Amino acid sequence: MSQAIETARSEQVADLLVSLVYAEGSAGHAYPQATELTAGPEAMRNLADAAHYLSVLHGRFPGVIDHAARKAGHPAAHGWLAAAAEAFAAERALLTRLAVATGPLPSTPGQAECQAAVLQQSHALDMLAQSERAGCALGAAFALALDWRAVRAVLEAAARRVSIAPGDCALPDEEETRTVAMIVAETPSFERAMSFGAQQLLAQHRGLWDLLEARQQARSGV
Repeated sequence: MSQAIETARSEQVADLLVSLVYAEGSAGHAYPQATELTAGPEAMRNLADAAHYLSVLHGRFPGVIDHAARKAGHPAAHGWLAAAAEAFAAERALLTRLAVATGPLPSTPGQAECQAAVLQQSHALDMLAQSERAGCALGAAFALALDWRAVRAVLEAAARRVSIAPGDCALPDEEETRTVAMIVAETPSFERAMSFGAQQLLAQHRGLWDLLEARQQARSGV
């Protein structure tokens, strides 16, 4: 009976992680799906904006997943983190190529304030990924891998505009991530830390989309 209860609890933890990503991450934000971003008359400038600012958040090494790999205390996470780190290196390279190919950061009112805000987000992600709280960095890494699918759709739209072949995203999929999350969530404190890390990562992504949407509206005079 206790084994069944433990399994059910672990499944709930994994389900919560996935639900958080869909409800609070990029997939739940209107702007990544907006016509104005990917297909409108100002799409090229808007996509350049997204590529540049996503590069500020995730274009540097070591990133969220790399930091988490150094702190992972649970052996079940090692394989997932190694695969995710290798895959995200390719995503980082794609970000760099797109930031160059899509052109300079579009001139936008309040540029200095926007730059400061994104740098603060980048610092927040660094702090999160290097947290000493067991499970926090791993939760952030899980959330990044899961949320990147929605981010990737924007990058692929940018790639089509500049005739770059983005290649396939090799990050661990939802099922694999759920399985590892179920295994590592052995204690309530670890679960809470993992959920916190995921929520904070997703909050930074939503904050970035809020900023990018505001910048698009400012350029359009909305």
